[in-house]
Amino acid sequence: MPLKKGDFVLIEYVGKVKETGEVFDTTIEEVAKKERLYKEGEIYEPKLVVIGEGWVLKALDESLTTMEIGKKASVEIPPEKAFGKRDPDKVRHVPLRRLTAKGITPSLGMRVEYNGRMATVRTMGAGRVLLDFNPPLAGKTLVYEVTVKKKLRTSKQKIAALIHRRVPSVEESKFKFVIKADTVTIEMPEEAFYVEGIQVAKRGIAMDIQRFFPKITTVKFVETFKKNKTETKT
Repeated sequence: MPLKKGDFVLIEYVGKVKETGEVFDTTIEEVAKKERLYKEGEIYEPKLVVIGEGWVLKALDESLTTMEIGKKASVEIPPEKAFGKRDPDKVRHVPLRRLTAKGITPSLGMRVEYNGRMATVRTMGAGRVLLDFNPPLAGKTLVYEVTVKKKLRTSKQKIAALIHRRVPSVEESKFKFVIKADTVTIEMPEEAFYVEGIQVAKRGIAMDIQRFFPKITTVKFVETFKKNKTETKT
């Protein structure tokens, strides 16, 4: 059966700039390392997408319904459907001293915050810096090489993936949960207790589950603290 809006899929992709072949994003660890995009602590694995929810670029999202599971596809996205065309009015010179006064030592290609907006340093010289406030990929045609690795079919698979999306640093299999009538009860693994932003993540998990499973009205999180068996009595 063809993929459709609302389907839960896991996708793997490599995003490139068509004009230069430069890789700017990927879900594959080996590619990230090869292209010097690798970030310590980043989780590289197939990405959960609910088709039609806008979790990826709209043009890429729309193309997923034409793909076959396990078969690599190439999607070309023009600037107007990606990050827009470059606006020359968003490029301007600023005095170097204004950046150094903020503790910034600019270098070519560096991303800096200036007056509350992010910009890329394009040129430097004569005490001035040329800042480009356009998004880095503005004006570029993007090519995504995408493989739909799997379609999630059961409620268990979908809820497990929604939890993992919010807490990717903890293995998906370590979260145990029970679906009963209108309630989902999630047993939190100890590794998740102290994950940064875990309360926000839990709120997001509850909202996601209730959004995609309208019959679920309650999401409970259970945290169990067990005494370490090696502890000695005092």
